[in-house]
Amino acid sequence: MTFRTRRLAGVLAALLGCLALSPASACTSFLLKAADGSRVYGRTLEFGFPLESQAVVMPRHFASHATGANGKSSWSWTSRYAIAGMNAFGLPILVDGVNEKGLAGGILYFPGFAAYADSARADPGHSLAPWELLTWALGNFASVAEVRAALASIVVIDVVQPTLGIVPPFHYTLHDASGASIVVEPIGGTLKIADNPLGVLTNAPPFDWHLTNLRNYVKLSPTEAPPLEIGGASFAPLGSGSGMLGVPGDPTPPSRFVRALGLVLSAAPQKDAAETVRLAEHLLNNFDIPMGLVRPSPHETARFEFTQWSSIADLSRGIYYVKSYEDQVLRSIDLSKFDPDARGLRIAPLRPSPRPPTLEFPRR
Repeated sequence: MTFRTRRLAGVLAALLGCLALSPASACTSFLLKAADGSRVYGRTLEFGFPLESQAVVMPRHFASHATGANGKSSWSWTSRYAIAGMNAFGLPILVDGVNEKGLAGGILYFPGFAAYADSARADPGHSLAPWELLTWALGNFASVAEVRAALASIVVIDVVQPTLGIVPPFHYTLHDASGASIVVEPIGGTLKIADNPLGVLTNAPPFDWHLTNLRNYVKLSPTEAPPLEIGGASFAPLGSGSGMLGVPGDPTPPSRFVRALGLVLSAAPQKDAAETVRLAEHLLNNFDIPMGLVRPSPHETARFEFTQWSSIADLSRGIYYVKSYEDQVLRSIDLSKFDPDARGLRIAPLRPSPRPPTLEFPRR
C-alpha cells in the first residue's frame, strides 16, 4: 500500500468514525437561470464535525487513483479539465466544484438509502469509491450528457472501513452551462440516474420521493392571498407572504427541498451571472444552520450539525465562490486566472478574516 493510499485510508477511517457518531444530512443545492441564459449553482455543506475543507484548484492532467476492495488502490485516471472546488481533510478529492467547461456538482449525504455495488464482485478496473465519483466526473467530462453516457462504464462500490463496517452514504447532483441537470443515486447496487428539471436536491429519501411529495404543496404561490369574505366580514392576511403560507421551515431534507424549490421559482431572474451569484447567496442564507439548532441528543453540547461552508458556481465564467461559518464574506476562485496545465494542486485554507472590513465613508 502506497503512502498516499495509507493516508487516504487513515483519513477515511477517522471520517467514517465521525459519521457513525454525528448527524450529517442537511446539505441543500439548487440551480438558477439568469435572464441572459447563464446558470449559477449554489449549495450548503453541513456536517456534525469539522471537515477541515480547503479550496482547491485541480489542473488538467492530474492523476487520481480509484479505491478498490479492502481499500487498495485499483485503477487510475488523468483528468482532462481543470477544476475549482472544495475538498475534505486535505484529500486530493472534491466534494463540490466546477470545471473549466462549466460542469458543476456536489456530493450530498444520503443516509438510509445508499446501496452500492458489491466490491467483491465488481470489476476493479471500473470501480470507484463513493467519495471519488464527483472528482472523476468533473475531471473528465464537459457536460451532463457526457457524464450520463460514461456512468454506464463504472460502478460505485461498498468500500467498507474494517473497524466500523460502514461506507459513507452519498448521492450526487450535476449541472452544466446549458442548464441540464441530473441526480445520481446508488440504489440497489446500481447507479440510478434521473433528469432534474427542478435543479434542486437535498438529502434522503430518494429524489423521486421528493418529486411525489411536491404534490402536497401545489397551492403555494408568491402572490398574496386575497381576503376571505364570510357573512359580510372580511379576513385579510396578517402581513405579507400569505401566498407562501405553509412552506415548511424545519431543517429536515423534505422540508428544505420544498423550501428551496419555492425560493428558486419565486425569485426574480437577474440579468446576468454576476447578479445571479448575489441572488444565490441570498437564497443560501435561508438554509444556514447555526451550531445548536440540530443535535443528536438533548444532552449534546459539543457535536452539532452546522453549515460549515456555502458555495456558488458561475457555470458560464468558471468562477467558484465560497464562504465559511467563521467568515461570511464571499470569496472567489476564477479558473481563468490559473494555469490549467500547472503541475500539482493549488490549495487555500478557509482562514477567517480577523475582523470585518471597515466601511469607507467619503471625505467631505
